Amino acid sequence: MIKKILLADSGTGNSQEILLSLRDLPAIQGIPTTVLHVVPSQVAKETMESKMAEGDDILAKAVQALQTEANPVTTLKRQGEPKDTVCQVAEEIDADLIIMGSRGLKRLESILENSVSQYVFQLAKRPMLLVRDDIYVKKIKRVMIALDKSQSSKFSLELALFLLRNAKNVELILARVNPDLDPKLLPLSKKEVEENPVISAAIPIVKRMGIPYRCAVTGGKPGQSLCQLVDEYNADLLILGSPDRRPSVAKALPDLDRLLGTSLSDYVRVNANCPVLLARNTES
Repeated sequence: MIKKILLADSGTGNSQEILLSLRDLPAIQGIPTTVLHVVPSQVAKETMESKMAEGDDILAKAVQALQTEANPVTTLKRQGEPKDTVCQVAEEIDADLIIMGSRGLKRLESILENSVSQYVFQLAKRPMLLVRDDIYVKKIKRVMIALDKSQSSKFSLELALFLLRNAKNVELILARVNPDLDPKLLPLSKKEVEENPVISAAIPIVKRMGIPYRCAVTGGKPGQSLCQLVDEYNADLLILGSPDRRPSVAKALPDLDRLLGTSLSDYVRVNANCPVLLARNTES
């Protein structure tokens, strides 16, 4: 499912660290990576030369950190609007996964501060792995997947199974947040958890792959409850199905209605204390 990776490197953040952590998984080893650095076109002419040289230095350091004989790395330096350029390059190279750092800005802040990661998340139609600048990137030992009845959730499960195939000492946590669940019924028994319709549909698929797993079902507000489960289970990576959010009117503008809405994806990307893989099916 992942054959090409695009890593957008601004010279700061944890994007390189999460890629190195992913490479501990057999499914990711050997996948070619393109490291992109964008020099903003708004930079003053008198400083452009130094910014271009700084970009060369950032890319050289990325190659030194990421390139191995088994893991080829190519670099791209572009001049332009960073958020547009990341989307364009992802299309050009047909990337199956975009990796970016994120400052963890909330929705309104991300609009006002022209957040690159938020814009790319809004417009890209490809899976996107966001890692906040302020979290510690750990080895991937516990992967949590948020499950519901949506198609994007089914794709998330497929992506999780791809990532964890042949992996050793890695556990999959099947998590379901049911906002209609009466809090008085919590905590559920192991039998009740595994009989949840969403969880019970996923368990046979996971068993066939031979991947160790645990299950969690809770209630409450989906975003808050999911972030609480991340902390409770000490998850190293959260996979969340995210529908195609490209604006229907114009791709050139952020979809402000959705940016300002109560999006689960927006809440989790800002508040989850682990990297978040927002799964989208590139073929949809």
